[in-house]
Amino acid sequence: MQARSERTRRTLLRAGAEMFHRNGYAKATLAQIAAAAGMTKGALYFHFASKEGLADAVQEHGSAMLREYVGERLREGASPVQALVDLTHWLARTLYEDPVIRAGFRIAAERGGERPSSAGAAGPWLDEVRLLLARARRAGELRTDRTWGPEGPETLLAAILCGLHVLSATGIPGPELARRAGALWGPLLSALVPPGAETRYRTAPPRTDPASGHPPGPRAHVPASLAPCPTTAA
Repeated sequence: MQARSERTRRTLLRAGAEMFHRNGYAKATLAQIAAAAGMTKGALYFHFASKEGLADAVQEHGSAMLREYVGERLREGASPVQALVDLTHWLARTLYEDPVIRAGFRIAAERGGERPSSAGAAGPWLDEVRLLLARARRAGELRTDRTWGPEGPETLLAAILCGLHVLSATGIPGPELARRAGALWGPLLSALVPPGAETRYRTAPPRTDPASGHPPGPRAHVPASLAPCPTTAA
């Protein structure tokens, strides 16, 4: 029974993400979301008390996906700077193919300062950038001859991540967005790492990333609570 309830919740969450992305937070209705999930509004209310609660859940799950991806790259032995490179490729890919990530940015943009939340789209990305930059600094991966202070790299990378979202919203094809994400890292590495260290880092997507153009490999792990699942009744 519990497993069935969790499957229902996942289905509703992904249907909500798709409707928020497609129609916007203000225009998406719970009736639309329930219909998209193939369920009743009663089933939706059993899991989410309101549209606001569902939107919060979408953002929280997007944040969990982000943290899981970064954690997995570090566990696999990627250096902090390499994990930053891979994070931009992950964002480029998920903005193109995952409604949870796309919706998180749109919800945050529409709700604005209405109700500040740590689950908002920008906060978790900045948190991960700070984490990885702090690790890179401790590992001696960052340049020390810059006068821009610790906020410089953080601000630069935050602007890059937000810029990828803006580009995706223009309808740019996914492969082109991935190509541009890789092209960013030539000048970025020159600005971030010591002279001559640029060649230590791969600027293309990881081989396991479908956007890399390499033979498909295992996808980055997505927590079970976020994985697509068949439609089912509550």
